Amino acid sequence: MLLQSCRAALLGAVFSFALSPLAAYAETPADTLVVAQSIDDAVSFDPAEGFELTTVQSFNNLYQRLVQSNRDDGTKIEPALAASWEAGSDGKNLTFALADAKFASGNPVRPEDVIFSLTRAVKLNKSPAFILNELGWKADNVDAAVTKVDDKHVKLTWTADVGAGFALSLLTAPIASVVDEQTVSAEAKDNDFGNGWLKTNSAGSGAFTIATYTPHEALVLQANANSSDKPKLENVIISNVPDVGARRLLVEQGDADIARGLAADQIDALKDKSGVKVLSVPSARTDYILLNTKANPTLGNPAFWEAARYLVDYDGIAKNLLRGQSTVHQSFLPVGFPGALTDTPFKLDVEKAKKVLADAGIKTPFKVEFIVFNDQPFLSIAQSLQSTFAQAGITLDIQPGVASDIYARGRSGKFEMTLRYWIPDYFDPHSNASAFAINKDNSTNTAAKYAGWVIPELTDETLAAVKEQDAAKRAALYQDLQKKIQASSPFIFTLQGNDQVVISDKVKNYAQGLNADQVYYDKVEK
Repeated sequence: MLLQSCRAALLGAVFSFALSPLAAYAETPADTLVVAQSIDDAVSFDPAEGFELTTVQSFNNLYQRLVQSNRDDGTKIEPALAASWEAGSDGKNLTFALADAKFASGNPVRPEDVIFSLTRAVKLNKSPAFILNELGWKADNVDAAVTKVDDKHVKLTWTADVGAGFALSLLTAPIASVVDEQTVSAEAKDNDFGNGWLKTNSAGSGAFTIATYTPHEALVLQANANSSDKPKLENVIISNVPDVGARRLLVEQGDADIARGLAADQIDALKDKSGVKVLSVPSARTDYILLNTKANPTLGNPAFWEAARYLVDYDGIAKNLLRGQSTVHQSFLPVGFPGALTDTPFKLDVEKAKKVLADAGIKTPFKVEFIVFNDQPFLSIAQSLQSTFAQAGITLDIQPGVASDIYARGRSGKFEMTLRYWIPDYFDPHSNASAFAINKDNSTNTAAKYAGWVIPELTDETLAAVKEQDAAKRAALYQDLQKKIQASSPFIFTLQGNDQVVISDKVKNYAQGLNADQVYYDKVEK
């Protein structure tokens, strides 16, 4: 009882710190990493559901998967919960030998946990479920596809025409995280597989656990005493600081150890400041405008899609507004992925956009509802777009909102136009292609579905590309897909990110990779 009381007191003190981001502190606690950023996008910390930047960045710290991407080279796949694996002779199954590991609860990681985790993710059918659907797994067949061999081995089989290498890539995605069946099942209500509880709690074998989470205020992680690789610090506080100026002051004054999502002005002001340093981390994030083709006939008209491509000041946004935080990029595969296009065929050309609209009989002026995250740089980018679209007689009615609400509206089709970014779920070009070029019948949660864009022919081409075993031919197929979507689709790709993270000089061994989920706190020291 005394131990529990002490632990509760510690968490209370940590949480009080988290909820007071603007208070003045001489320095952050020695055993605690304090991160200032916006966490307003967080919808769920269930790895079968969480699909936002904040939640995705947490998963490598809370959970493990059978296999994982190498921290330095994401294309390399390494053991995690699986000590080893063997591919079947038919190329459509993998048998994994489990390493010795424990969940934060103290329960051992068993084949039953792997089975529960993968099958629940498919059956829940939340936003990231389409990743596992790539194996042909559906609610009615996944039980037979993930089976126990013995107490240390689990076997995965699939019907999709893809090889073991691609299957391994899929299994590095956050949705393949393994959760503690016994802990989660005890919290299940109304056959939700524990989803309601996992929205704000964790049940993994990663370096940390969720100590407490208050939406729009703070996420507090605590070291997992049962982790096979115990972290260097006891706590990580990710404090919600919506104002970018406040984030800058916190890290500059030593009240935060790390600040993310600062605007270019804040970064410029900190570059020569003593006590902090600015990390520039290449990112696989691609930014795009998403149009809802079902909202009204104009937004569903390919001529409007074409005109919109000439109403974006790509260079101005990248060079003048973001200043090193993004580069112009106009295709769905980020640079660094096989087959990525690097050409930029579109530029701001208002007269050309006007002609496209007029030739298509689209009359101006008209208004478009434009929902955006109430955070930078999204608001500044939205204002730039508002200015350039207005020159063609199109009024963008900017409606800022909390990111989690904007996500919900986007996924439910309750929008006309919005700003989005896409982050690959695994290191394979199909990760992005499956989002933007697959939607045969609106049955799978993809970006194309959110756009209301049904594309059976492109879907077939995308499914053919993932089956191709020759690397050069496969890259060429993805290039062709990009060109088609680049030319005509309800997606206007604009930028590729470059993350600028400000950290205190006291922080050592912070690691972040090309992909969004590659944020690691386990080796951080102060």
